[in-house]
Amino acid sequence: MITISGYKTGKKIHESTNSLVYRGYRETDNQPVILKILKDVYPPPEEIARLKREYEFTNKINVAGIVNVYKLDKDQQHWFMVLEDFDGESLAQLMTKHTFSWSPQSVAGNAKKISHYSKLDEFLPLAIQIAEILGQVHRHNIVHKDINPSNIVYNPSTKKVKLIDFGISETVSRHGNIQPPTMLTGTLAYISPEQTARMNRAVDCRADLYSLGVTFYELLTGQLPFQTHDALELIHSHIAKQPVPPSSSSYSSSISDIVMKLMAKNAVDRYQSAYGLQADLETCWQQWQTNGKISPFPLGRHDNSDTFQLSKKLYGREQEVETLLNVFEQVNQERSCEMILVSGESGIGKSALVQEMYKPISEQHGYFISGQFNQSHQNVPYTALFQAFQSLIQYLLTEGETKITTWKERLLTVLGSNGQIIADVIPEVELIIGESPPIPDLGPAEAQNRFKLVFQNFINVFTQPEHPLVIFLDNIHWADNATRYFLTQLVTAADSHHLMIIGTYRKDDISDTHAMFDMIADIEQEDCVSERAKSFAEVLLTKTHGNPFFMNEFLKTIYKNGIFKYDYEQQHWTCDTHKINAW
Repeated sequence: MITISGYKTGKKIHESTNSLVYRGYRETDNQPVILKILKDVYPPPEEIARLKREYEFTNKINVAGIVNVYKLDKDQQHWFMVLEDFDGESLAQLMTKHTFSWSPQSVAGNAKKISHYSKLDEFLPLAIQIAEILGQVHRHNIVHKDINPSNIVYNPSTKKVKLIDFGISETVSRHGNIQPPTMLTGTLAYISPEQTARMNRAVDCRADLYSLGVTFYELLTGQLPFQTHDALELIHSHIAKQPVPPSSSSYSSSISDIVMKLMAKNAVDRYQSAYGLQADLETCWQQWQTNGKISPFPLGRHDNSDTFQLSKKLYGREQEVETLLNVFEQVNQERSCEMILVSGESGIGKSALVQEMYKPISEQHGYFISGQFNQSHQNVPYTALFQAFQSLIQYLLTEGETKITTWKERLLTVLGSNGQIIADVIPEVELIIGESPPIPDLGPAEAQNRFKLVFQNFINVFTQPEHPLVIFLDNIHWADNATRYFLTQLVTAADSHHLMIIGTYRKDDISDTHAMFDMIADIEQEDCVSERAKSFAEVLLTKTHGNPFFMNEFLKTIYKNGIFKYDYEQQHWTCDTHKINAW
């Protein structure tokens, strides 16, 4: 047990990967306290930052429904925080003990003692309190981002509720200037779709309402809405799957409708404020106390948001979105690699159009990654590609140990002893594959060819039938020559499949002779050559039935007869398939 000077630690009430939580008391006045202590003597900077953030946000919100924080300090190399102890337990712990009479286990074990509707007598006052507290938090322009039963503390004796753990909370702008997240945040089983960082939607107060909906669902049914421990499947469920409504004969359908409204996939379809939710819960409670039942009523009548929010919904671009999705479907179904370019003037909405693919791609378990070329870095090769794959690796690191082990095996199989080549440009890769042996020195040309081959093989690891890959490259007209050449090779390579590359460019910033159009021409020419080669191969197969000896003899014959020859003007081999078919 870790000891803290000036405090007596008692029962351990919680343990996470990085911290321990004890009940205890302050020795100077015997004041009961909660001690949250970081485990490591030298914790990583991000854990210290999280503890400091929790202290600052908790101290900032001076409302009765937030647990009081007394101190943040360091003792014997251990960082710790001292919080109020109001003799409560988390809803997660209380559900485990079957404390609530509405829990399925409690009802099953006490069927004769518990009224058929007693769950509403406990659930509704608790739910109203939580909604009120969350509304007060949101009035301070703070999004909790980790609402779940472990962070809601309840004292069954006093019926008081308090919210804890603001370690990943954020202050949000009230002026609509909110950017979508780039990394998944929160507790996976409870996070909102936009917190998965795969929706191109900002995280605001409505994300907390989604998480609260999941919490209510679990409180009422005794189980989570999505029954899976697989991280990717759980993310997919939050984004795309509708849970079974928590309907029950033991409570009104209005309660179920409230929970489902909270868990709407799109934030605009949820409650827009915690106070709107509180009003509907109070209507349920009033009806229940007065009539002994809850009649259906329109939800959200008092639900008004006081936050200025600009809609992220895209209007008037249905045809363009459909075109992008059709190409993605082709890539996914036909094992192909496609490149598509989106042009338009600055500010017209090119990026917004492309980012509409976030959700459909996620629904098919695909990966959508993005990078941006910068005008001031036009001489730095591959910058946007490196950005894109850095974000992908960071995302893979959130998928859990089992998935990470699988990725490690796949990457090591492909990279072999060349792992350091990728780690030099995408350092996060080392967190998956570990340290790699040094790379032998080569001449400039050989080293460049080696890099392109290894990087292409690296990309192919992520282009699989079960998870196609979409790479969005913004401002592709500012790409350097090396990147353009690499993209040409990547798109036209025979082993490139389940890959879609989308580039955006400003047509007003470039002329018709810009090097980007040379890249497009090269890709189109390679595609034509590929089609001719395919047609020629089919004819050969028909004539020789695939016999290697006959095929060699047949090729010699058509070459001698001038049917198969090199075209010096077009600079490629040609074949008159009509003459061959006539043989």
